[in-house]
Amino acid sequence: MKANPTFSLKTLTYHEANPGHHWQVALNMEQASLPFLRRIAPYNAYIEGWALYSELVASELGLYENDPFGNLGRLQAELFRAVRLVVDTGMHHKRWTREQAITYMSEKTGNAESDVIAEIERYITWPGQALGYKLGMLKILSLREHAKLELGEQFDLSAFHDVVLLGGAVPMTVLERNVNRWIKSQI
Repeated sequence: MKANPTFSLKTLTYHEANPGHHWQVALNMEQASLPFLRRIAPYNAYIEGWALYSELVASELGLYENDPFGNLGRLQAELFRAVRLVVDTGMHHKRWTREQAITYMSEKTGNAESDVIAEIERYITWPGQALGYKLGMLKILSLREHAKLELGEQFDLSAFHDVVLLGGAVPMTVLERNVNRWIKSQI
């Protein structure tokens, strides 16, 4: 925690706690009608996609207004996520070495070398993990935009979030099917 600057804590909180991971997991665990596996399933794109989406929602709700340092933390987190996409792709598609990835991430983010090494070693052992974050977030955002377009004035953001969260952790194709069913039920 000592390596985390205080200006990054707001975004970290939105990602890890509310409305991010803690909120999503707590809601999933409350769904007694769902099989246990659906309440705890570790679908990376869904879980991490929701957490990144939560950061975006916090920004859309104005939670960074009049907080330039908090917004700096948000922007730094976005830069970090972009660099992760490059590094994950670089190592697993372009066959970058561990050292190339460490150098790239260090130069682009300015993060402490110990943090960079830990991140790179995580990506080495879990190909596509960093990509899953962004792909999941983009899918949730795309589904939201689709629902807005289809429902127009009837679109309710809270109801959309209920559809995304209360069905438990699912692969993104299942989430898309759930959202499309919900849209049809609203028309």
